[in-house]
This record gives sequence, structure tokens and C-alpha cells, in this order.
Amino acid sequence: MATRIPFIKTYSTPHELVQLLKTRDMEITDEEKAQHYLSHIGYYRLSAYMYPLLSIPKEQHLFKQGVTFGKVMMLYRFDKKLRLLLFNEIEKIEVAVRCAIVNFGTEMTGNPFWMTDANNFSNPSKFNRSIRLIEDELNHTKEDFINHFKETYTNQYPPSWMLTEILPFGVITNIYSNIKNKKIKKRIAQSFGLQVAPFESWLTIITVTRNSCCHHARVWNRVFSIRATMPIRMSRPWITLPTDPLKVYFDMCIIKYFLDIISPNNDMLDKMNRLFATFPEVDKAALGFPSGWENEPLWQ
Repeated sequence: MATRIPFIKTYSTPHELVQLLKTRDMEITDEEKAQHYLSHIGYYRLSAYMYPLLSIPKEQHLFKQGVTFGKVMMLYRFDKKLRLLLFNEIEKIEVAVRCAIVNFGTEMTGNPFWMTDANNFSNPSKFNRSIRLIEDELNHTKEDFINHFKETYTNQYPPSWMLTEILPFGVITNIYSNIKNKKIKKRIAQSFGLQVAPFESWLTIITVTRNSCCHHARVWNRVFSIRATMPIRMSRPWITLPTDPLKVYFDMCIIKYFLDIISPNNDMLDKMNRLFATFPEVDKAALGFPSGWENEPLWQ
């Protein structure tokens, strides 16, 4: 284990940071504008877009020749637009998955309240954790339909189709993973053309990507920590080229796979192409795009 040391760095003003960047060979033509961005975005957030632009060895903290503050801001803006694009597409998947879990779960158990019935779940500890989260949401929600249910009915919990409207997507996926009846899990996964294990894994990938977009975290040039479980067989078009499964391109492929089922005439590829046309300087390889990606079966 490495020896730890005290943190001794001190605060620097936006003006001081601009001067620091200039000493590190970054070209800044408008210092006032650079200070403005550092004041309203923050040096630490922008440093994630600066780091790949450093010369080797990066420990010297010197930028490659020709690196400008404008390029850093270009990458920052591209990443923001990419997050908005992904979040918009993930919303469609999230709604469809919620719907499938409710529909198949309710139909196959014959119980509108199956989500809050311990008999339907295999791990009591996970079930109890889900119940606590459900109760927390019920206690804090301001939704009229939940208040109407509480005022009208004697049941302790609303039916599954109401619960899924107020629960975070991560809770929904945990409920799915804990379903005891394997036939229910299989039917839900099959409705998206996947086996159970890869379906669960891909939902986790989507949840992580969604959370990154929600919390304004960087997705450009990021290496994610979760490696997806791949299906034994694919019944729908997929990718064939060697691809880094920890880069955002792979996540985008998973999103496109789901969209092609949910919305066969989706325009995700058109949106991507328009984004890349707006930011032609962006290196797609930093996102994990392999050469020739646009010819993959998935993107045809």
C-alpha cells in the first residue's frame, strides 16, 4: 500500500489559474473569457478535458503544441451535448423496461400487488431493502395519484403499475433481479431479445450511463468500471468489430440495440451524426468508436 501524504494544495483564483495554464503552454487568447468559464464551470471539472491534451510524460503538466483553451471548451460542450443525447434515448428504454416488468409480473403472478409480496422474491434481505426504498418514496412523493390511492383505499401499498411511476430506475432493476419465478424473468428478458443474465447486466450498464448523464459527469474519454455480460446468441443485429466494452461507444451500442426493439424507426444514428458534424474536431476513438463502426449491422 502506497504511503499517504497530507493534502497541501491551496486555493487559486480564476485569474491565477489562467496564468498557471499559460505557464503550462496552453494558448489563451481571451483571458477574461477564460476566467469567466473557470469561475462558472470550475477548474477541476474542466481539468478532465485538459488531461488528455498534456504531453508525455503527463507528470510535467505541459500541454501539447497548439492546445488552446478553446479546444478544452469545445470538448466540454461536446460532452454536454452527448450526455443530453444519451439521456433522451435512455428515457425511452427506462419507460419500456418499467412497463415490461409491470405487465409480465402482474399477468404471470395474477397479483397487482406482487412487487410488495415477499413470496415473489428469492432474497429476503434484498426484498426488505426494496420495501424500505418503496416506503421512503411513498412517504415523500407529492404525486396526486399516490395521495388519491392513500385517501381512497385500505391497502398498505399501491399496485405495481403505480409504484413503478415513483421508483428510481435502479430500484426497479433490483426488483427484477430478485424475482423468484425464473419464467417471469425470462419472459421479460425475452421481450427485449436477450437472456436473463445479459439483460440484467445491460440494464446495469444503462443505469450507470443514465446516472452519469443526470449528474453531469463526463462520458467523453471515460473508462467505465462495469464490463457487460454478453448474450450466448444474438437474435438481432449487433456489432462485430473489436470494441472496448468499457468506453461509451459500447454503451451507445446497447442503447441502440434496445431502441431498435422499442422504436424500430428511431433516429439515434441521425442525432449522433449531427452531433459529430457540429463538433468535427472530436476524436471518435476517444469514445471507443472503432474504425468502420458505421458499417456495423447494428447501425445499418
